[in-house]
Amino acid sequence: MLKTFTYFRNLAIFSLICLILSWSIPVQAQTKIDSQLEQQVLEIIRKNPEVIIESVEAYQQQQQQQLQQSRQEFINDFQKNPQAVIGDSPTIGATELKTVLIEFSDFECPYCAEAQKSLKDLLVKYPNQFTLVYKHFPLYQIHSQALPAATASWAAYQQGKFWEYHDALFTNQKQLGESLYLDTAKKLNLNLVKFNSDRKLANNPIQKDLLLARKLGLGGTPSFIMTSPNFVGPVKLTEIENILQGKQ
Repeated sequence: MLKTFTYFRNLAIFSLICLILSWSIPVQAQTKIDSQLEQQVLEIIRKNPEVIIESVEAYQQQQQQQLQQSRQEFINDFQKNPQAVIGDSPTIGATELKTVLIEFSDFECPYCAEAQKSLKDLLVKYPNQFTLVYKHFPLYQIHSQALPAATASWAAYQQGKFWEYHDALFTNQKQLGESLYLDTAKKLNLNLVKFNSDRKLANNPIQKDLLLARKLGLGGTPSFIMTSPNFVGPVKLTEIENILQGKQ
């Protein structure tokens, strides 16, 4: 009871500080915060420094709980109906969805390029034993070609050549750019008019994958989530083979 009272007291004080600060913001953006009001706010903070820390911690805890709930809901849906989670994403490997591995990847990420080598080996070593699903997670804030590359690969997918295009992008990762996108499309005998037209339509499906990655709180690429008869949940690349062998 006391803990609950303290929480709401702190929350009330923190809200009061925010309210006071909001009052200090005038219609004219150039007007400075009233110095007396500013001193009042600082005095409240000095007398109650723990309020700021506790309020931030409470907020972080709430955010973490919401994230865990979102992840669990996704995993439950993934286990019950993998096809609904896969949606229109590219797949390769087993057609029967007993074991499904979702990869969130970025064509400009060097770690993703390394992961592709391991995944290709696993697909060869365990044929028809698992389905690999590709979800776009371009880290465009740090990789300038991540989004254009994802867009080009989506356009290639519309002509049934996603995995060939995917391999070419990772093989030539250091040459990512418009010349590579067009040259690869030509080498794969894609209809260039349709290819260029489809690139303009790629934003929505890519953003859908990005929203899913953010909803799951994925922090980087590559990220993997797997469902199988003996495992369900996030997984590291190094753990995948053990799961396929039923050791985990």
